[in-house]
Amino acid sequence: MSTITLLTGLAAPLPGSAALSGIDKTPVTHPLTLGPEGFQGDEQADRRVHGGIEKAVHHYPLDHYSDWRAELGDLPALTAPGGFGENISTRGPTEMTVAVGDVFRLGTALIQVSQGRQPCWKLNHRFGVPDMARRVQQTGRTGWYYRVLEPGTVAPGDRLELIDRLAPDWTLRRLWHALYVDRMNLVELEGIAALDVLAEGWRKYAVRRLESRRVEDWSARLDGTA
Repeated sequence: MSTITLLTGLAAPLPGSAALSGIDKTPVTHPLTLGPEGFQGDEQADRRVHGGIEKAVHHYPLDHYSDWRAELGDLPALTAPGGFGENISTRGPTEMTVAVGDVFRLGTALIQVSQGRQPCWKLNHRFGVPDMARRVQQTGRTGWYYRVLEPGTVAPGDRLELIDRLAPDWTLRRLWHALYVDRMNLVELEGIAALDVLAEGWRKYAVRRLESRRVEDWSARLDGTA
């Protein structure tokens, strides 16, 4: 079990951009209601690509912050949890150990790992690093999302307790490797396409690659360009 820092944030302008983002999260000191689409008082600016049932809660390991500081220096967004827009910060669980479909008790809520995080260009502005989104994708230090199986109340300092593992072989690291490193491994893609605990959008990536034998263009997501 891992003790959590609980964070939320409101949509605000990104540094150096006219775009709004809810990426700037700060710790809360009181219990929050967790519903099917996220925490009470939390916002996402662009609901087409952020938030929703399959991205109700974002978890980013605090363990990664020291790696980023070693690579990038003591940037303001790396001084405390919340730099990556996470709702939950912990030490211990990482993409190496957490698998798609893992079910956790958090407070009185029940949540399930639905997918990894696909970094977008807003991270570039958040950190003031032009290729930050690409760095996050290339390292696999992406964090992940949960869907809410049972709504409830979550408080700072609650423990994240693993309840069940439905696809333990499919760690988030393995999923990342198949999608972003060994990108046309047909056996892995077939496995992803059939992984019913994985968010439908991610299964569709695998289906499209199997059908087209091509990898999608990530430039718009990562760089904010077509």
